[in-house]
Amino acid sequence: MICDRYEIVVVPFPFTQRSSVKRRPALALSSMDFNERSGNTLFAMITSSENDPWPLDFALDYQTAGLTRPCVVRFKLFTLDNRVIIKRIGELHRTDRPSIRKSLRELLPID
Repeated sequence: MICDRYEIVVVPFPFTQRSSVKRRPALALSSMDFNERSGNTLFAMITSSENDPWPLDFALDYQTAGLTRPCVVRFKLFTLDNRVIIKRIGELHRTDRPSIRKSLRELLPID
């Protein structure tokens, strides 16, 4: 599946503390053009807002995103092959997008 920037999808998320994977939501950050050309997509993790906070966590409009409970975009970034994306569940609300871009600029201050 090829997704576009700001889409929320379900992916098999690897855990660094375990050898297993679980299905988790993730936010696509790379463009449709990149995702198509490379066969991969850059994602940010989405996790429950009940978890301990990380720098730059962003509480998103979880209902628009297709999620069932309050969540945050966590800037633990990873790239996955498009073939392992399980399904699309929603998208980042337009009003949340500038905050995500701002957090990315803070995380990756590219001149």
